[in-house]
Amino acid sequence: MTPARPRSSRRSALVTMAALFAATGCSFADDSDAAPSPVVPTPPAREAALCRALHRALPERVDGLARRDTAPASDLTAAWGDPAVELRCGVPKPDVLTPGTEHYNPKHPAVEINGVEWLLEELDEGYRFTTVLRKTFVEVWVPGAHAPEVNVLTDLAKPVRKTIPFGI
Repeated sequence: MTPARPRSSRRSALVTMAALFAATGCSFADDSDAAPSPVVPTPPAREAALCRALHRALPERVDGLARRDTAPASDLTAAWGDPAVELRCGVPKPDVLTPGTEHYNPKHPAVEINGVEWLLEELDEGYRFTTVLRKTFVEVWVPGAHAPEVNVLTDLAKPVRKTIPFGI
């Protein structure tokens, strides 16, 4: 039979565990309500103006998911649902479309949804879709929890068509 640990020893172990969690940035609280924090792109001024117009035209819901605030707040990002579908406008040209890069592939899969062509990239935990043939690139990351991931693009096609013109 193992003797019970004294109370002070158990309390000390809990304090030590809490200190370790705090030091490593972990917490016992569920932070799923925290605002999504997509990296804010830094496009040239002309593209940023297109992105601001897109931001104003974005819907309150995509594929039934409600729009959320992002942190930091930006006219270049948007999010919906939990886990968040994240949109970034004014992102750099994807490597698969850039000759000379390691991942260049002119035949990379794309899909056309309601008049907008999207580059399709499967990731470990969902898909990244990036507009092509437009004046600026718009990227949408959709977590696998929202499968079929392509569904969100039907609600985003109209504002993209309206605000981001054809051309490169």
